[in-house]
Amino acid sequence: MHVAEEGTGPPVIFCHGFPHTWYVWNRQLAAVAGAGFRAVAPDMRGYGRTDAPAGVSSYTNAEAVADLVGLLDDLGEEKAVFVGLDFGAALTWELALRRPDRVRAVVVFNNPFLGRGKRKPSDLWQKLAESHFLHVHYFQEPGPADTELNARPRDFLSSVYFALSGDFHYLDIWNNPAGNGYLDVLPTAPALPWPWMGKDDFETLAAEFERTGFTGGLNWYRALDLNWELTEPYHSANVEVPTFFAYGERDCDLEGFSGPDPIGTMKSRVPDLREVVAIPEAGHLVQLEKTGEVNALLTRFLRSL
Repeated sequence: MHVAEEGTGPPVIFCHGFPHTWYVWNRQLAAVAGAGFRAVAPDMRGYGRTDAPAGVSSYTNAEAVADLVGLLDDLGEEKAVFVGLDFGAALTWELALRRPDRVRAVVVFNNPFLGRGKRKPSDLWQKLAESHFLHVHYFQEPGPADTELNARPRDFLSSVYFALSGDFHYLDIWNNPAGNGYLDVLPTAPALPWPWMGKDDFETLAAEFERTGFTGGLNWYRALDLNWELTEPYHSANVEVPTFFAYGERDCDLEGFSGPDPIGTMKSRVPDLREVVAIPEAGHLVQLEKTGEVNALLTRFLRSL
């Protein structure tokens, strides 16, 4: 496992999603370290310079939770605050369920805790994909998405980062029928730099995916049915650790993938939910789009502990 690390003090571990690397947290590391904490951002398995094992079963949250516990052991730390976004958010929630003894608190962006769904995820996606393009369904079959995205990594990254931001309404993609590739339905991004992403930031991320491809990240999607099966013992469990939640008001996951009352559902399942904060004009990549606001929230949350 490759990690970036800065500062000394109580540990704070940042967990990224798709298609990211540790670098999407680079602006938070200095802020958190400057506030007196040990900031650690790993490349999750399948990404960047961390190993990418073969086989979908290697990408369940049970495996990734073991990675994080092993990372804590290697750091010589008993507990840490875990910060998550996207797949990193789902992983952070499951870590709090499986190993609360190793979690000081969690800070989650955009993806609320909703508990275990009643249906296998892929069954729902297959039904939805009958009426419109749905990336989570498209990603399930090994091969087509890998070939498409690996052939045009820079086009994909610029388009998907822009589409997920507050500058575009991601759910407009659902106006396209099934049968398309992802690049067929994503918007064409404006030329860099953007107000929230410079050319150097993009080059750092794009260079990693040009080298590794996207299959490791796509395998996290392909393991979601396995995650659903493996979390059956936790179907009624609540997240009991201290929790902070913040979200971009234009986030697509909260709007389209989290049910009719995601904040209310989360409040009913997370008894020690200490704050819920909306970040105006931000989309899914909230820590990049609104770096100052996110850094201020993070340091305030951490100091309150």
